[in-house]
Amino acid sequence: MDLTGDLQSTLWTAAEAAEAAGVTPHVVRNWKYRGHLHQACTEQGRPMRNLAGQPLFRAIDVVRAESATRQRARRCHGVPAQATA
Repeated sequence: MDLTGDLQSTLWTAAEAAEAAGVTPHVVRNWKYRGHLHQACTEQGRPMRNLAGQPLFRAIDVVRAESATRQRARRCHGVPAQATA
């Protein structure tokens, strides 16, 4: 997944968002269901979908949802959990 583009205007399906966030598409759908991730909308406020009818999400919103989820879980990428004594 290319994260070098404009994350504000890049739109992803749940599968693409999951690949970028390192989770399963089910997790992305849960983020949407729980209100952590909102579907991208047109200027008129209508939810955006691709030609197959799948909901689309702004890349920046996916990155923010993933980051917030990791912070809530107190986990970070690449940092091993501390051993308890």
